[in-house]
Amino acid sequence: MSNRTEFTTPTGVSGPGPQPPPPPPSIPTPTPHTSPLRSWLAVVAVAFGTFSVVTTEMLPVGLLTSIGSTLDVSDGTAGLAMTVPGIVAAVAAPLLTVGVAGLDRRLVLTALMGLLAAANLLAALAPGFPVLLTARVLVGVSIGGVWSIAAGLALRLVPEKSAGHATAIVFSGIAVASVLGVPAGTLIGDLIDWRAAFAVMAVLSLAVAAALAITLPRLPATEAIRLREVPGLFREVRLRVALTTTLLLVTGHFCAYTYIRPVLEDVAGVRTGLISGLLLAYGVAGIAGNFLAGATAHRDPRRTLVVIFILLATAELLVPVTGGSLAGATALLVLWGLAYGGVSVTSQTWVLHAAPAAREAASALFVGVFNVAIALGALLGGRVADGAGPTAVMWCGGALAVLALLNVAVFGGRGRGSGRGR
Repeated sequence: MSNRTEFTTPTGVSGPGPQPPPPPPSIPTPTPHTSPLRSWLAVVAVAFGTFSVVTTEMLPVGLLTSIGSTLDVSDGTAGLAMTVPGIVAAVAAPLLTVGVAGLDRRLVLTALMGLLAAANLLAALAPGFPVLLTARVLVGVSIGGVWSIAAGLALRLVPEKSAGHATAIVFSGIAVASVLGVPAGTLIGDLIDWRAAFAVMAVLSLAVAAALAITLPRLPATEAIRLREVPGLFREVRLRVALTTTLLLVTGHFCAYTYIRPVLEDVAGVRTGLISGLLLAYGVAGIAGNFLAGATAHRDPRRTLVVIFILLATAELLVPVTGGSLAGATALLVLWGLAYGGVSVTSQTWVLHAAPAAREAASALFVGVFNVAIALGALLGGRVADGAGPTAVMWCGGALAVLALLNVAVFGGRGRGSGRGR
């Protein structure tokens, strides 16, 4: 997921052609008059916020067949519950970044978590699929806002020497959502009802909103981003390549991953009760992949992505071939999680390296592209699943991962300073 760093950036975007590198951005100092304990509690609260939005966004993955059955829609149509928040988040991220530029970050995050709680409650009570989609629109607004501002707050809550550790804690919410959030939601849906899973997330989101209101100090905005800065970044060749690669890879991933439950049921014959366990294994592997990729991405993000692409394509393309047994499906899901766990940190690092003079605007653009890819992937997967069957989504996802790899190989070295992924 996305990182909106609260660095001071120029008010305009540099024009095409080589430009002198900007001076290193300074890390905002922590808000004064805040005790160390309260500062770290605030960091943890923000991490719970990222956990909540990512879990809510991904929750339909493990509940897809149950939602479709209850609301009398196909698996492909039920996949719109993933598509809609992705599209809305893509639009909301840059608009909210500009719209709330002058507001206290404590107020903004608290309000967004309250909106997430309301959206989850509406989903739990939805009498039909249109109401569920309305709830997912509200989820998209919350995702776009939280993704755009949450990570940058860690840098303002603790001393500079602890900023890296605090940021890692905030981002751990994303990884833990895969390990615990989605599998737990799937298990609740299997044991009780899919509506219960959304109800639990409503309660958790409300609790997080309260924790943010209590622990966060006043956090006045440090800068404003002008909306016209964002499209201007497309003049940067390296950034265009990074964003195109991200679009291809993430679209392919969600084309396949959104429909992993029906694939596991149809291809490997996995029983319903085992789905949550397999998703747990995927999530644990994802945490490992996140830290492994994070250790190398800052040195050479493009090379790290090449490894990720190869592993992802291998896992997705082999599911229809060797995933017919529980052991084979488990091994491929672990490989898949290991690879995809490093996508967010690596692709975002590449994006920030590609636009060092306009990091906030580049981050907002990255959030938009990432969420467009989530929406496109879920939508494309739905059409493929309904037209050619669940197995075909794996071929589609693997093919897009190969295209992403080719995009990096052919265009990844273009632009100034292409060495070492910079």
